Amino acid sequence: MATLVSLNVGMPKDVPWEGRTVHTGIFKHPVDGPRMVRKLNVDGDGQGDLGGHGGEIRAVLVYQRQSYEHWRDHLGRDDLEYGQFGENFTVDGMPDDEVCIGDRYRIGEAEFEVTQPRVTCFRVGMRLREPRMPSLLVAHRRPGFYFRVIKEGRVQAGDEIVRTHLGRHRMSVAAIDALLYLPGRDVEQLRKAVDIPELSPGWRGSFEDLLAGGSSPAIGTDPAWPGFRPLRVSRVVPESTTIASVHLVDPSGAALPKAKPGQYLTLRAAGAVRNYSLSAASDREYRISVKRDGIVSTYLHTALAAGTDLDVAAPRGEFVLPDAGDGPVVLLSAGVGVTPVLAMLAALRPGREVWWLHTARSAAEQAFAAEAHELASALGAHEHVFHTSEGRRIDRETLAALDLPRDGQVYMCGPERFMAAMRGLLAELGITDIREEVFGSLSSINPGITDAVTATPHQPPGPVGTGPEVTFARSNLTVRWGPGYGSVLELAEACDVPTRWSCRTGVCHTCVTPVLAGSVSYRPDPLEPPEPGSVLVCCARPENDVVLDL
Repeated sequence: MATLVSLNVGMPKDVPWEGRTVHTGIFKHPVDGPRMVRKLNVDGDGQGDLGGHGGEIRAVLVYQRQSYEHWRDHLGRDDLEYGQFGENFTVDGMPDDEVCIGDRYRIGEAEFEVTQPRVTCFRVGMRLREPRMPSLLVAHRRPGFYFRVIKEGRVQAGDEIVRTHLGRHRMSVAAIDALLYLPGRDVEQLRKAVDIPELSPGWRGSFEDLLAGGSSPAIGTDPAWPGFRPLRVSRVVPESTTIASVHLVDPSGAALPKAKPGQYLTLRAAGAVRNYSLSAASDREYRISVKRDGIVSTYLHTALAAGTDLDVAAPRGEFVLPDAGDGPVVLLSAGVGVTPVLAMLAALRPGREVWWLHTARSAAEQAFAAEAHELASALGAHEHVFHTSEGRRIDRETLAALDLPRDGQVYMCGPERFMAAMRGLLAELGITDIREEVFGSLSSINPGITDAVTATPHQPPGPVGTGPEVTFARSNLTVRWGPGYGSVLELAEACDVPTRWSCRTGVCHTCVTPVLAGSVSYRPDPLEPPEPGSVLVCCARPENDVVLDL
């Protein structure tokens, strides 16, 4: 029979790590005597990052004595003590390959339900002073798991653990963990996983995405061509006082690969790299529409002529309108954010309920007014245009009066300030299915970091590197690789380029980033390689000049 060997608690605290400060509750230590276990945690315990740990679904973390023995042997460590993996319950028995999602157990006065494997993040590696640990936990099939508290009560070391219920489909913690993080997924296993009601919503959602996409987590779709290729400017057309369209064709007159509505092109022009949404695309011509607000856009507006060849990367992006669907669609745009929305209006077919809400400073600055109106009219769409110079804005009162469909899919593009306001207003109205295209850098995901600063991306401190050039396209920055960086992620952090990561060892794919040109090697190798056209920056190093959508 399984036994609770050690009961461990610890409150969150700030910990120095690689020149930064991490707020974390991973430092747990054994306690004597009984403790009350409540819906959210054990008395005297807390979690620092509630986005990845804690809450009702992840109230109690469990790890096994047998796994401690495994790691002592594998790592050659004799200093591992119970609680060091951040677990609340150290148990004798209950291996990850036998305990199943949905199983229930009685321990002391309390009862618990298994909800998901441990979340892979860098903090367990920080706690053990072993950065590879997030990857090793998955690779060795020893992640540990979380309990939900079904019945509150007191527990203490020495309590017997009795299984009281078997989970549906008998999918073990190790199997569920591997299904998300390792290659070679079985579709039938994915279907079973999403059919386990006790599985946490986050993990179930990830499996639903995998079923829908049929592959591992990635950004966008496979690029139609690698790197950059020349496309020829056929014409440049003013669309408003601030926006002009650049029409691009194949120099040989050949057909162009199909682009999905909502995708963008990456151009190399005027000594820089920029992304521009496609406002229209056919097999003969791509059209990007550019607001004049910088060096590159000024060059495209004023110096570009028909017949000029530009270096262009293939259409990319995950802000795309699905090929199939019949539910309501709400298109919400501001300023030049109309460009991907315009491509979506052209791709939609009559029969769906379509709403288009757009805001611009004035009629003179509203690009594509006639074209968008014609497309919306052909669809029978609800069309609402707001000019802020006339005092007309999209606010809560306006949205509420429009009676937008609560089950609609929202596709939104515009300045970040606009989209942040719309997110809040839509949420108040109960509309939550929102997809966004962001201008410029994406928001950071740096779990637990408390002293992060927002700064304009810049060259890294110290001597200039002598390695390949690394271009961060969204941040408008090109730097030389140097030997002092362990990964592209570390280089980006040194430059204050906004980054997204969690495990830092190639497991979770939080850092997956489109690569527009060049190639990388990995150290360590990721447990599952990213899709073609993307890289995991947390463990990638450039082999040659690379351009990243970061």
